[in-house]
Amino acid sequence: MSEEVSTSWVILKASLAPTFPQLQESEAGGALTMDLGSDGWMLELTPDGRLLCQYGMALDDVMTLLSDGTPEDLGMDEIAKQAKYYIQPEVSKYRAILLKSGFSEQTQITDDYVAAFFERNIDSTNPIAVQDLMRWCVRTIGVAR
Repeated sequence: MSEEVSTSWVILKASLAPTFPQLQESEAGGALTMDLGSDGWMLELTPDGRLLCQYGMALDDVMTLLSDGTPEDLGMDEIAKQAKYYIQPEVSKYRAILLKSGFSEQTQITDDYVAAFFERNIDSTNPIAVQDLMRWCVRTIGVAR
């Protein structure tokens, strides 16, 4: 099964390259990513068949924003809560349309960042449908305002 998936992934990547030359692969066989405009949103395609639109913030950036206070007195949980607070206005702009369009929302918190991401399964054996969904994401989120 994994051989079939990897073959379809290779074919999908090859079909996307001419249409989306800005896609980047950080590690061989790994996810493909690209920026969705200048607001900080990112699109990610994963080899396991998911498309993610995500927006996040590095915890170091939150600490910088809080530097007038005393962020060193805050635990990482409190800093992560602040990051979630900071990203909510941007995430709220697109939440309704993404959920209505079949995406599900999740939040990811690591030691380095907090991100809200909206994911939807894709059929890697149908490059045309994947390209159409990517175009929709670019038009919906990546439009320069």
